[in-house]
Amino acid sequence: MTGAVGKWARTGLRLPVGLWGLTRVILLVCVFKIVVIPGPDVTSDVEDIYQAWFEVLRNGTYPQDDVTWQYPPAAAFAILAPGLLPFLDYSAAFFVLAFLCDALVFGLLTYTGRRAGRSLRGAWIWIAAVPLLGPTAYARYDVMVTAVAVAAVLAAGRSPRVLGALAGFGAVLKVWPVLVLAGTAKGRATFRSWSTAVGAAAAVLLFCVLWMPGALAFLSFQKDRGTEVESLGSMVFHVARHFGWGGEVRMNYGSIEFLGPYVSAVSTAAMLLTFAAFGWLLLWRFKARRFTSSTVADAAFVAVLLFTTTSRVLSPQYMLWLVGLAAVCLAYRSSRMQRPVHLIVWATAVTQFEFPVWFSHVTRSDPLGIALLFTRNGLLIAATLIACRILWRQTVTEPRLAESAVVPAQAVRTEREKTLSGSR
Repeated sequence: MTGAVGKWARTGLRLPVGLWGLTRVILLVCVFKIVVIPGPDVTSDVEDIYQAWFEVLRNGTYPQDDVTWQYPPAAAFAILAPGLLPFLDYSAAFFVLAFLCDALVFGLLTYTGRRAGRSLRGAWIWIAAVPLLGPTAYARYDVMVTAVAVAAVLAAGRSPRVLGALAGFGAVLKVWPVLVLAGTAKGRATFRSWSTAVGAAAAVLLFCVLWMPGALAFLSFQKDRGTEVESLGSMVFHVARHFGWGGEVRMNYGSIEFLGPYVSAVSTAAMLLTFAAFGWLLLWRFKARRFTSSTVADAAFVAVLLFTTTSRVLSPQYMLWLVGLAAVCLAYRSSRMQRPVHLIVWATAVTQFEFPVWFSHVTRSDPLGIALLFTRNGLLIAATLIACRILWRQTVTEPRLAESAVVPAQAVRTEREKTLSGSR
């Protein structure tokens, strides 16, 4: 019987492994430009920006004079990592490492999905959604960050300290992975994971500061940013351009942004909306009463959705964050996040058309560009609202209703016992 089960398991993995391999070969064909995707060259960041940073970092300093360096200091590890493959040129080595990180995530989701109470649905989401983003998935270091975040969430059930260590490292890598700590169970698990995260982040940050000068230079390169043309706030200006708004679209601080009248006001509103979203997250954390096996994954997914959707910068590669955490959610049978996860998959598919395929339409704010943005951002808003509602209901509303139903039942039983006792 055991041999039959093992044979079935191996056979059952052939299809997902085969499809993962096929789709990833297609991605590699695209990033190596054997097949060219229409629109801007998405690999230019690796070939020009990342490689220039690599040369600066290799000479013993952070890019202190480059305003496009807007990442925490541990990002230097990802930029320098292609140097581990000296037999390849920088771009090729970077794409290979991105591929390996993709394989790591797939392996973790597959391994987890075969355990009791888990599901391979998460692995299938990863298989399907990553190629929907197109070559951008391998042409940014976000797939490496996502691998760290996915590993952290999947470790939560067994070791809160491993969760904390990976979340702390991820925070110094690209900030957002610290959000995976939002759903840790109250009490010992939270203390262990959060304290470990603080210690790990402090240790990595200290190492980077002592390693070479300029580790904190990125902090001064964010304050003058505008509103990126793909963000939620940008939709105001895409429409306003048709009614005489006098601003412009221009490369600014490493991305295409709106600059001009009222942009600072919309950027401020976006930040206020982000603060409000995290206020809701803190309220949920305070009110939550029941933590299931999937709560860490569900809460991480919701937290990153809130962060991403309300951000004044919503680059295409951000979808990888959501896809990774969405896949982790569905790796747990107890998760109810199916609807928002499927919305994220659709939003990822639209994103590839928004960038790079028809990005020129987006920058011109023509009807096609506006339609793409309204569709993608509308899907993100819907996914965020639905996911927040599901998380609140499962962890706050339902436990409270269950508790209120238990008390009257106990009171009725007590009265009945008294009556029966008196009748004797």
